[in-house]
Amino acid sequence: MSARILFVTGTNTDVGKTVATAAVAAAALRAGRKVAVLKPGQTGVAPGEPGDAAEVARLAGDLTISELARYPEPLAPDTAARRSGLPYLSPAEVVAEVADLAATHDVVLVEGAGGLLVRYDDQGRTLADQARAVLDAGLPAEVLLVASAGLGTLNIVALTAEALAARGLPLAGVLVGSWPTDPGLAERCNLADLPRSAGAPLLGALPERAGAAEDFTEVALASLAPELGGTWDAEHFAHVHRPEPGPRPPKV
Repeated sequence: MSARILFVTGTNTDVGKTVATAAVAAAALRAGRKVAVLKPGQTGVAPGEPGDAAEVARLAGDLTISELARYPEPLAPDTAARRSGLPYLSPAEVVAEVADLAATHDVVLVEGAGGLLVRYDDQGRTLADQARAVLDAGLPAEVLLVASAGLGTLNIVALTAEALAARGLPLAGVLVGSWPTDPGLAERCNLADLPRSAGAPLLGALPERAGAAEDFTEVALASLAPELGGTWDAEHFAHVHRPEPGPRPPKV
């Protein structure tokens, strides 16, 4: 059986993408699968410091981590590369590393930097181009979109879904990266609206501060849908958090 290759992207920065990657990795490890995590371009981390891939391993457990390029300033990869004078990262390099990891692992998670169309080089190539190159190389690849829960998320989810569809990239689903302890009306309504905006299922909702949980794997399993190796039930979750009915329009 071929490895599952999942590109993890976000609607923006700081939406919980790294914790989401760790949750998917933890669920796969619990199921007895061999997992690799690739961070193609790491920014904002000095040499020798742990990056996002190391954080995934810290949370999830015994897995393989790989990083292809590292730039010290916390900027988009192309800008960070240009300012540092370090080489840009090409889709071909990503394809080669993904192929190597897929040959010896059951699950390969590729965590992007920021959103889907953040640039990695001076030709404007993005995580979407990396995923497309992997597919064109004959490897099965999907995209998992990590989104915020509140106001403003529906538009970015819809735009990202359109960008994926335009490139022929399969969207596995949407994962809420940080579900608030006290969700408001927008968050509750978005449980129904997010899959409509994405044209793909909602595959889980990680609680805020999930990365600080004492037993991260148990939190991951309870927060991910079966498609990602967990036990989370979208219908039950939406029922628990259903919004109060809105006001009725006045009679005319």
